[in-house]
Amino acid sequence: MREIDVSLVREKISELCIKANLYLPKGMKETISACIDCEKSQLCREVLSDIVRNIDCAKEMQVPICQDTGMAIIFLEVGQDIHFTGGNLEQAINEGVAKGYVEGKLRLSVVEDPLERKNTNNNTPAIIHTRIVPGDKLDIMVAPKGFGSENMSALKMFTPSATREDIISFVVDTVSKAGSNPCPPITVGVGIGGDFEYSAVLAKKALCRDLEIRNPNPLYASMEQEMLERINKLGIGSQGFGGTVTALYVNIEEHPTHIAGLPVAVNIGCHVTRHAHEII
Repeated sequence: MREIDVSLVREKISELCIKANLYLPKGMKETISACIDCEKSQLCREVLSDIVRNIDCAKEMQVPICQDTGMAIIFLEVGQDIHFTGGNLEQAINEGVAKGYVEGKLRLSVVEDPLERKNTNNNTPAIIHTRIVPGDKLDIMVAPKGFGSENMSALKMFTPSATREDIISFVVDTVSKAGSNPCPPITVGVGIGGDFEYSAVLAKKALCRDLEIRNPNPLYASMEQEMLERINKLGIGSQGFGGTVTALYVNIEEHPTHIAGLPVAVNIGCHVTRHAHEII
């Protein structure tokens, strides 16, 4: 049995909140830069160049890439051989989020009640997804999620008779309806299967997957590619100015489901799709 003091978790969460908001994940800047050459619209090429400059400025000036520093989404994979000491794990996670957002001077965007709308003034509570896995490691993924893109997401409960085309069309139509609202070029996470709520978790988790990694199942990998191609034919373009680059990638995560259902969720991310990862 390995012991981990929750104070270590608190500090790591704090660091990852700041890191995720100041630096894009590996490959994102390079992918956006590469899109400048393949974009046919001169205006959108200029927009993409501005986005790259903004990424560089954030790193140089040590300020957030985007003013919406998001709601803190935490994915934890907890080794079953870990014993947490020194306090309550969930409390430590929220203390880490509060520390990172307040000391990191990140925008505080969380309200304590969805209708009364009073700000908590420390960006807590976080949304925490925990999975128990073999071993004695703690895998932490912090994914700050801005709501300009979150608000454009969608979920549909298909019947089992739904076809591949039905699913692809739903994803593409969701992006089409979103238009310029999620600050394209966007990223698209798709969750297929599970149940109502778990399909949405899958879609969010898909956004955290390395953009260079395709789904290992050829069926879903081909759907990712087709969705991306069809989205980029919509003509929305960077920041909605038209053009040939609307999405940077589409990632699909799937899960077993019930014989009577086929849930599909689409979680849209903006060009500042952030996450930071560490294993303790």
